[in-house]
Amino acid sequence: MSEQRVSASTPNADESARVEKQDAASGSRRSGLLSGAAGRNVGLVVALLLLCVVGFATGGERFASVSNLMTILSLGSVLGVVSIGMTFVITTGGIDLSVGSVLGLASVWATTLATQSYGWPVMLVCAVAVGLCAGLINGVIIAYGRVVAFIATLAMLVAARGLAELIAQRRTQIVDVQAFDDVFKGNLIGVPKIVWIFALVAVLGWFLFNRTTFGRRTVAVGGNPEAARLAGIKVKRHLMYVYALSGLTAGIAAVMILARTSAGASTNGLLLELDAIAAVVVGGTLLVGGRGTIVGTVLGVLIFTTLTNVFILNDVDSSVQQIVKGAIIVGAVLLQQRLVRRT
Repeated sequence: MSEQRVSASTPNADESARVEKQDAASGSRRSGLLSGAAGRNVGLVVALLLLCVVGFATGGERFASVSNLMTILSLGSVLGVVSIGMTFVITTGGIDLSVGSVLGLASVWATTLATQSYGWPVMLVCAVAVGLCAGLINGVIIAYGRVVAFIATLAMLVAARGLAELIAQRRTQIVDVQAFDDVFKGNLIGVPKIVWIFALVAVLGWFLFNRTTFGRRTVAVGGNPEAARLAGIKVKRHLMYVYALSGLTAGIAAVMILARTSAGASTNGLLLELDAIAAVVVGGTLLVGGRGTIVGTVLGVLIFTTLTNVFILNDVDSSVQQIVKGAIIVGAVLLQQRLVRRT
């Protein structure tokens, strides 16, 4: 009798074990989905939507108007382009504190009387070339000089800002080339042209990061530089390229800020590097390197820009704004640390 009972109960036990395994596997898949890139991006979208709800509740039609939406996108465009380059740098485990000063230097160099006398194409080339050269210098010092990225880019921050002040003589240089305004200012299909530039840079950055060997190598270098070297990746050369890319995006952002303000000044881009780092970290890129996301960075930029717009519409004191932004950054870093420990 006992043998019959055991044999009869065995199929039920097997079935229960199979169901439990399926439930565990399903739960694991759901957990992986929610903790992965898709889950993080969904969380950022929800945060942005909630922020928009708060903006509409406090600002009403002023916040929901099309003109205000274009203002948010325009303000976020310059920060967004710089943040795309910063995403690559932070993914490698580095940091670039010089992008704001490089932007200011590029805007000044592109608006000198000598440069403007050659027309807008030379202005464009000068701004981009200044950014690219500054980024290359950072990359060479960090990769081949073995100087810590924090120190190297901090030195560039000070030097670039000082050089910009010398060139401009602490004066604002006005863009006096009508063709430049015709090309870069105004709207295209109802959307500011600088927003289109940001969209283009974001798409190209996403493709470079997710669909090319360069992007995979960037993640590998940030995850484990020694393993990347043993795998055949020229780590030093790749780091140089990454910092050059960050400088390039700063140069492009300089052209955009000239289109928005029609003025080159040594104060352009002041503290922009901090906002860029904050947007990248909030977007989900790990400060320790090894994981990055372009989509998350774009969402992080939109969150910070929308938050600033809500503050301005409600006449919130600038000091309070900085406190709230600081709290958001700390919260994002703490969340990152928790996710890294769980992983």
